Amino acid sequence: MVGRNHAQAAAFRDVVISGLGFILPHADTPDDVWHHLGSGLSQLSQLPATLRGQTGVHSAGRIHVFHHQRYVPGLPDGFAKRYSRDILIVLSAVRNAALDAGLDHITPDRTGVVASSARGPVEWWSQTASGRTFNPDVPPISVTQSIFASLPGTPAALSAVQLGARGLVTTIANACVGGHQALGIAAHELQESRADVMFVVGHELPLVPELLQLYSSPGSSVLTRETEPQRAIRPYDVHRDGFALGEGAVVMVLERAPHALARGARPYASLRAYHSINEAAHATRMDLSGRTSATMMNQALDATGRAPHDLDYICGHGTATRYNDVAESRALSHLFGPRRSTWAPLGSIKPIYGHLLGAAGLMNCAAIALMLRHQCLAPTINCEIAEPECDHDHVTEGPRPGKVQLALSLSFAIGSQSSAVVLEAAA
Repeated sequence: MVGRNHAQAAAFRDVVISGLGFILPHADTPDDVWHHLGSGLSQLSQLPATLRGQTGVHSAGRIHVFHHQRYVPGLPDGFAKRYSRDILIVLSAVRNAALDAGLDHITPDRTGVVASSARGPVEWWSQTASGRTFNPDVPPISVTQSIFASLPGTPAALSAVQLGARGLVTTIANACVGGHQALGIAAHELQESRADVMFVVGHELPLVPELLQLYSSPGSSVLTRETEPQRAIRPYDVHRDGFALGEGAVVMVLERAPHALARGARPYASLRAYHSINEAAHATRMDLSGRTSATMMNQALDATGRAPHDLDYICGHGTATRYNDVAESRALSHLFGPRRSTWAPLGSIKPIYGHLLGAAGLMNCAAIALMLRHQCLAPTINCEIAEPECDHDHVTEGPRPGKVQLALSLSFAIGSQSSAVVLEAAA
């Protein structure tokens, strides 16, 4: 067992998730996303040759068809032609989240937007630099009209304009922990009563040749070479060979519980704690012993007055890479002790939509919120023969109905940064 230290983890009272919004491959509603997650239906597909080039990368979670008019029909064409696909996808997901939350109107000065994107407008930059069009339906915006398209903070800023939100608006770019950090910042705004409603956005469109080359180069080589997309990501499996990238937007509406109750909202879950640490150690990975991660998890739970044995599920980073999966399992051994029968299930949702980078932590939390709502654990697909060190409960048999009260989301990022979020079923 790891020592229980009172630490820097932040605990939250009366912060609830009242809405979810998505634009993902073949999914734009919470019901769609739950159908894919709960049934273990991968939405990864074959990459076109124009994107994969000579990288040996075949699969990704790619949005094939998207028309913003379906979601934001009031957006004038004169504006839309200056907005990148990234911006339009985020605006659409934000609108979906507002509808799901039942927010017919907001108090402008008490509503804000916090976003996370690891790479920002990389699709626009790639197309502009190369002169190539990856999607004939979405031609590149000319440099002379690209003030909005070229800025990483524009999706959040224009979302605030769309909503009429005059509270805090900002965008984080901090690799895979950014989504959790965005949640933490937004929850602090609510906790300190500076806001009643916060929209938290994760967005990423990384499917460009340059990033595929970067992540598949011999120096990094974290992308799977699997040719069958639905089997491309195999978390915790002995034959795992990396992840596939995904694209899309995930939006979570956080709200002060009394505000949500007053308007009759039905929350998905309560946000109980957030913790983010920087090991200042290895440049690319977390502590492989698992001790640092276990301490972080313990501190996050400790902030809420809960213990490891109270956990019903852990949604891991689960990248199916050489080190990540083993390090997560080692962390559980320090957190729970040697008896694997006492460990909470550790799962990964990345085989369904791919690795969303700056949106990955938020996607994990949205998945947990859906599991808490449906009282059912989503399966970890493609884990068939577990790595010996990872041979414990991964919910490999399919969806697992049962009592799901408390869950933890994990994220790990380049630069030896890690984060955790504790979520609880809504009262």
